[in-house]
Amino acid sequence: MAFLDHVLQPPAYGWKDDEGNLVKPSVGEIFKEFFTRLNVFKTRKNWLPFFSWLKVFCLMPFFFLFVFKYFSLSLFVAAFIYSMIIMGTHGTIWHHRYCTHGAYKFRNKFWRFFTQNLTINVIPEEIYVVSHHVHHAKSDQPGDPYNAEAGFFYCFLADVNHQPIAKDLSEADYNRVKLLMSHTGVKANTYEQYQKWGSYVNPWRATIAWVLNWSFWYTAFYLLGGHGLACTLFGAAGFWAVGVRTFNYEGHAKGEHKQQEGTDFSQKDKSINQLWPGFVAGEWHNNHHLFPKSARSGFKAHQVDMAFYYIKLMNMLGAVSSYTDSKEQFMKQYHLPYLERKNVNKKVLVED
Repeated sequence: MAFLDHVLQPPAYGWKDDEGNLVKPSVGEIFKEFFTRLNVFKTRKNWLPFFSWLKVFCLMPFFFLFVFKYFSLSLFVAAFIYSMIIMGTHGTIWHHRYCTHGAYKFRNKFWRFFTQNLTINVIPEEIYVVSHHVHHAKSDQPGDPYNAEAGFFYCFLADVNHQPIAKDLSEADYNRVKLLMSHTGVKANTYEQYQKWGSYVNPWRATIAWVLNWSFWYTAFYLLGGHGLACTLFGAAGFWAVGVRTFNYEGHAKGEHKQQEGTDFSQKDKSINQLWPGFVAGEWHNNHHLFPKSARSGFKAHQVDMAFYYIKLMNMLGAVSSYTDSKEQFMKQYHLPYLERKNVNKKVLVED
């Protein structure tokens, strides 16, 4: 069995039926799986998905304080910018392009740590990275941890139901997980610790990193604008933490065929380029599926890519030593041939 076929913990309802078709569980089955996997009293190996959602719930009081106590137009603008642009772009820079795809390299560990902690810590790298490799290998196929064809909640709750690594990996397979994660700077459990906790990351290290990150950012925001600004931006992070869980459902067209000629060139899956995620987070998803290891996914003139602008700036400053940019290859292989075909078709219509 291929490594990516079994590296993730399968849900109780399975990935596919006896005929190889995608299992589309009911909403009830999805929520049953969700709460079962959050149950740390059943097994401590459920700690990481519980930890991930614990951070989300810890952010909610800040959101309500912003709405009911500190709300103002200026703070609303700050919340919008922080949640939609800063948090979204950082997710693309750190979790997506670096941790998963290694699209660029840091000069040293300091700049990696700096980039990792540019925003409020929310998503555990382990949950994102390993499952995202599976997503690219099985996009819109059975086994894709956030297959949009199975519905909204299948994607929305995927970080708990489908994305954690399996709890019974062999030592050889666990070492392959370590290879996928080693460049992120997240320290690995030993195999014996993995067998105890069911995760790559150690819960104590994860907790310490969380507390230090939140303490730093709350203090920084408080010094800039008091409790009002701090609560606003922490609440904005909570809003983003919930909203980002909807992206893969939308980014794969809700499981439908919505790709547009001349816009979406990757035909191997249902990913689409969307203006809003592209503008605010550099997430031109269909482009990304064409060239997943590219530090840039905004290839066309209108495709703003703030994640790439950060990577490019860091390269100019010497913090990023190298990066991959597939824009030229995209133009030669896909966009220019499309324009040529389009011009030929126009010429034929005119002559007719």
